[in-house]
Amino acid sequence: MSVRTRFAPSPTGYLHIGGVRTALFNWLFARQHDGQFLLRVDDTDQQRNVESALAPILHGFRWLGLDWDEGPEVGGDRGPYYQSQRSELYQAAVEQLLASGAAYRDFATTEELQAERDAAKEAGKSFVYSRRWAAETDADAQRFAAEGRAGVVRLKMPREGELVINDLIRGEVRVAWASEQDHVIQRADGSCLYHLATVVDDHAMGITHVIRAEEHLPNTPRQVFIMQSLGYELPAFAHLPYVAEPGSKNKLSKRKLDKYLKNREFAALVQHGESIAARMNLTVDTDVFNPVIVDFYEQIGFLPDALLNYLLLLGWSLDGEREEFTREEMIELFSLERVNRAPASFDPQKLLAFQDRAMQQLPAKQKTARCVPYLQAAGLVATPPDCDTGPQLTKILAAAGDRVKMAGDVLDYDDFFRADDQLQYDDKAFEKRLVKPPAAAELLRKFAERLAAVDPFDAATVEAALKSFVEAEGIKIGDIIHALRVATTGKAVGFGMFETLEILGRDRAVNRIQLALAKLPPA
Repeated sequence: MSVRTRFAPSPTGYLHIGGVRTALFNWLFARQHDGQFLLRVDDTDQQRNVESALAPILHGFRWLGLDWDEGPEVGGDRGPYYQSQRSELYQAAVEQLLASGAAYRDFATTEELQAERDAAKEAGKSFVYSRRWAAETDADAQRFAAEGRAGVVRLKMPREGELVINDLIRGEVRVAWASEQDHVIQRADGSCLYHLATVVDDHAMGITHVIRAEEHLPNTPRQVFIMQSLGYELPAFAHLPYVAEPGSKNKLSKRKLDKYLKNREFAALVQHGESIAARMNLTVDTDVFNPVIVDFYEQIGFLPDALLNYLLLLGWSLDGEREEFTREEMIELFSLERVNRAPASFDPQKLLAFQDRAMQQLPAKQKTARCVPYLQAAGLVATPPDCDTGPQLTKILAAAGDRVKMAGDVLDYDDFFRADDQLQYDDKAFEKRLVKPPAAAELLRKFAERLAAVDPFDAATVEAALKSFVEAEGIKIGDIIHALRVATTGKAVGFGMFETLEILGRDRAVNRIQLALAKLPPA
């Protein structure tokens, strides 16, 4: 039998890191076993669904390279893949459960149920619904309806014995049936709840392994009861540990950004992303610029495989030592047996380290291609870029080295792409390095003349020219090199000065020095 796994996101917002980790494990398991990975849209809760939210979810999967074999935009012979379009199947299941006595129509009001809960609490007992307002016959249902009561359908859960599940991660799980309530599976308006819909769909779509977050473990008894009552074969269950907050055992939530910003590494990542967005003139949407959301990493220039590699290790380990895996190695080596039971803490600093390593290992041509869109978005290069952009950018990235940790970091070197007369100066650096030192202007004038005659104009020859100039003037290199950097780049820091000048070229370097000198106040 072919392995079939699924991930069923609700269209209520952007892709959450924890959800993607779950999807990744499902995808890896299916790929390893030459099976199928399905994407199904869980939109049974119409009040919470946001139609526009599905597009970024699907885009996120495409960006990560987590392709799905059946589902939205792909199709398949087990569709439709939207739960809102499968109501007839759910209704048939409800009627079968009612006919077999595994479910019943209930007409209790919210107040009546609460009164029973309060009474049980006062007596020091666990709440067990009396089923007082259950409709045994159609006549009962008509009588309750005539009283103005709205009826729901509840499961008639067993009150003796226990359920035993062999979870592929948690081992043997035992649940006393008496601890389960008579859960509602169909609302008064006829719409069905998730617990019924997911069971019916998993069966209809041939899902063999339900791999999901441990928060669904408490749902499993009622779902197994539905499966058994409908005569379905049970899939294998595997409940993954949740992804925890940085340095905490609490579950990571996309709604707690303010809290996470108290974590230094988390805050630094957010600020870095906001800086990149600002330079691209993007409006910072807090729903997106949140390191708990996958879209954040795409927008600031992470590599999909670096993010997936890190997420793989949030709850899974090969041998406790090895951390780096190609996508092919992930598929080959992944196993549910090596998934831990304990929650894994999300560590922004470690994630950044994965990205940094992956970025430095990226071939120069690929790194250049990933950075060009950020320069285009900031209006620094044309679309499409001219023929000089690629070679120039490749040189910049080589000189910058590990300073470019993500593609958006290329915007730190915007000065190379600005017209000489549009160079933006750091005011404090300009004042400190060019205005205050009394000899700075004259030294720059003299060196500009020397620079204009340097041939060939490469880093080694420029360096030799500067050293010769420093020796001839009887000064220290620090007396001019800082002023030279600010004059040619507008900034106080950057990669090697000589590599910088080589990339700019003779004419631009000399022109920028002259423009900077022209900005100086009269002596």
